[in-house]
Amino acid sequence: MTTFIQLHLLTAYAPSNLNRDEFGCPKTAIMGNSGRLRISSQSLKRAWRTSDIFYQALSDHIGTRSRRFARDWVYTPMHNQGIPDKIAMASAAKIASQFGKVKNEKKPKDPLANLEIEQLVHISNTEQQAIDKLVKQLISDKREPTDAEVKLLRKENSSIDIALFGRMLADNPAFNVEAACQVSHALGVSTVTIEDDFFTAVDDLNTKKKDAGSGHLGDRRFASALFYTYICISRDLLLDNLNGDEALVEKTLKALTEAASKVAPSGMQNSFASRAYTSYLLIEKGSAQPRSLAVAYFKSIRSEDLVKDAIERIEQQLDKFDQVYGQCADSRYKLNTETGEGTFTAALDFVAQK
Repeated sequence: MTTFIQLHLLTAYAPSNLNRDEFGCPKTAIMGNSGRLRISSQSLKRAWRTSDIFYQALSDHIGTRSRRFARDWVYTPMHNQGIPDKIAMASAAKIASQFGKVKNEKKPKDPLANLEIEQLVHISNTEQQAIDKLVKQLISDKREPTDAEVKLLRKENSSIDIALFGRMLADNPAFNVEAACQVSHALGVSTVTIEDDFFTAVDDLNTKKKDAGSGHLGDRRFASALFYTYICISRDLLLDNLNGDEALVEKTLKALTEAASKVAPSGMQNSFASRAYTSYLLIEKGSAQPRSLAVAYFKSIRSEDLVKDAIERIEQQLDKFDQVYGQCADSRYKLNTETGEGTFTAALDFVAQK
């Protein structure tokens, strides 16, 4: 039976614009017939995997997401070592094609643009090491790679970001990686009110003798919410994606839980400094079919004590599911900053245990 780890988080953010749409407005969604503030799962996952928490714990096991790796990792070092452009260009294009469809613009403004692939791809740290090793050999031999040499992809993987969030290579489906971690969009538990901030910037050298006006006028939009976020992890699939490395699985689970509890997306942080730790964390482990507890908030909360009432809602919903469906988890750990229940260190130990 598959072992699932489920994380339920309630995190309060002061006025901010952490994740905005194409118009610069905070993202929203309709839930339970009312508008809610939203942070996309893509924004959350990027913030976590690029965080200091991930790098401090797992720096040797983090991949790179890029379209331009061939020009930076192949063409540039070969060009800098005096390899003829024809060989450097051909080598970069050949290696890039192993990871995706290479661009083919007839008259690109930048000749190196055709060394990029058309879609972002996640490249594991082991694959990057293999590329670096091959490029050094090509520089030494002053030649292009052979067909056999460019078969750089390996089924063995030790990049935790790929193991967690998956990878799809349309041209090489045998090397796709199924994501072991599913992340919901973070949704506000109360109805959203988006506000406008009109601001001016003053020119420090303006003495106001001729012009008393501001140097710049602008506006930005913001909102505040207590967000519910749900994360579901297949521990067995994560272990398989990491080639059975149990110690690395434990480090990955701790790093993910810590990042999800402490790290915010970077959108407009310089303007709002909206950083927050989660106020409530529920960790569940077991083989039962996973389920979100988002239904607890389909009726938006109107309250003077939003955090307290949101915690009560989620725990009531937890009990309702257990009463009807039977025990939905084999074991649980709660961290509640309102009551002082639990410690974060113990939560990290719990999430990592088999």
